[in-house]
Amino acid sequence: MRIGIIIGRIGGVDGVALETEKWIDVLKKLGHEVFIMSGEFESWEMDYDHDYLYPPLSFFSVEAEWGQRKAFFEPDDDPYPLLGHVEDASNKIHQAMEAWVLEKRIEVLLSENASALPCHLSMGVAIKKLVKSTGLPIVTHDHDFHWERGQRYVSVHPEINKYVDDNFPLLLPDVRHAVINTFGVETFKNRFDIDAIMVPNVMDFNRVYGVPTPENEFFLRDVGVLKDEIALLQVTRIVRRKGIETAISLIDQLNDKKLKLVITGNNNDDENKTYYNELIDQIHDLNLSSQVIFAAHKVLDHKDLSDVYAHGRACTYFSTYEGFGNAFVETVLAKKPIFVNDYKPVYSQDIGNKGFETVMISDGNLTPESVQQMSDIIYNPKRCIEIGEYNFEIGKKHFSYEVLEEKLSQLFTF
Repeated sequence: MRIGIIIGRIGGVDGVALETEKWIDVLKKLGHEVFIMSGEFESWEMDYDHDYLYPPLSFFSVEAEWGQRKAFFEPDDDPYPLLGHVEDASNKIHQAMEAWVLEKRIEVLLSENASALPCHLSMGVAIKKLVKSTGLPIVTHDHDFHWERGQRYVSVHPEINKYVDDNFPLLLPDVRHAVINTFGVETFKNRFDIDAIMVPNVMDFNRVYGVPTPENEFFLRDVGVLKDEIALLQVTRIVRRKGIETAISLIDQLNDKKLKLVITGNNNDDENKTYYNELIDQIHDLNLSSQVIFAAHKVLDHKDLSDVYAHGRACTYFSTYEGFGNAFVETVLAKKPIFVNDYKPVYSQDIGNKGFETVMISDGNLTPESVQQMSDIIYNPKRCIEIGEYNFEIGKKHFSYEVLEEKLSQLFTF
C-alpha cells in the first residue's frame, strides 16, 4: 500500500520521531511504499519523491506557537477569535494535505501523535477533516494524551477544553488506534469503549550499537571526560519529567571526582529554560560544575548516540513520567546497566515486569541502599558487562523489530 505519514517533525531525537523512523523501516520491509508530510526534517536526507516539507506543521511554526499560547498559556478574555482562527488555519492545512494525498495517491494514512496530543491544534483538526473528506482509512499512532499532562493542556475557557476533547484523540468510525502502553489500551476501553492495539516502542536488536570503534574512541574525551574517568550517561532531552536532578544528586552522593554525568539532550523543549536553570543552580550549589557535562552540541542527532553509549559505564533514567521510555530500551540495546525510577504509568506493567536487572527507585528517592547498589555496579566493569548481556536478551525478546513487524502486519490490513 501507499502509506502517507503526517508528523510534526522527524529526524530528531524525541520519542515520536525516533519511533516513526522504526515504523518506516518495518513498513518498507513489509512491502509498503511510504510518503512523509512533515513540518520539519531534522538531520534527514530528504527524498523529494517521498518526503514533503510543509512548514506550517512544525511545532515551532508561528501557527502552532500562537495557538498554544492563546489556548493554554496567555488566553484572551474571549476564546472565540482563537477557535475561529484555528478553524481557518486547519482549513488551509487540510487543503495542502488533500493535495498531497491526491498527488501521491495515498491509500492509507498514519498520524504520528498529531491526532492524540493537542500540541498543534490546527494540524490535528486538519487531519480529522482530511479523513472525513477523503474517506481514507487511518492508523493513529497515539503516544500520549492531553489528560496525562496535568495542567499543560487545560485552558481557562471551557469552550477551548471542549474543542480539545472533541478533536483529540481522533474518534471517527473505523480509525485504528495504536497505543504504546497497556495504560493506553485501558484508557481507550474505559473512556471510549474502543479496543486499541498496543504496539511497544522497539529497537533493532540485529544491528551493532554502542560498541567502541576507532572512530568514536575520543567521543567522550571531546566533551570533557578524561581517559581515567567514568561517565554515567543521561541520554534524554532536558525537560522536567526526565528527573535529571536525581541523576545530579546521585553524582553528589557517590562523591567521586572521577565520576562524570554526561547529559546528551538539549533544552529546546524546556519552556523559558526554567528547568534547565534549576539544574544549573543545583550543580552550582553542590559544586559539581566539573562533573556534570551538557553535551548536546556534540550529539547532533540520534545517530551519534551509539558513540555516546560506546564508552559510558552506566545510564541514569530517573523519569517521573513517560509514555513508554525509549531511552530504557536503547540502553538495553547498548548493553549498559541502567538505574531507573519507577516512572508512571508504564514502567512496572510494561517494562519492569519483563525481568530486566536494574536498580530501581521510587518517587525519585535515592535511598542509601539504592546508591550503594548503583555504586557496586559502577565500580565493577565485569558486572556491568554481565548485566548488559543479560538485559539485551530480554530486550530482544520483547522489544525488537520482529515484535513490531508482527504488530504492523496486524494494523495495516485494509
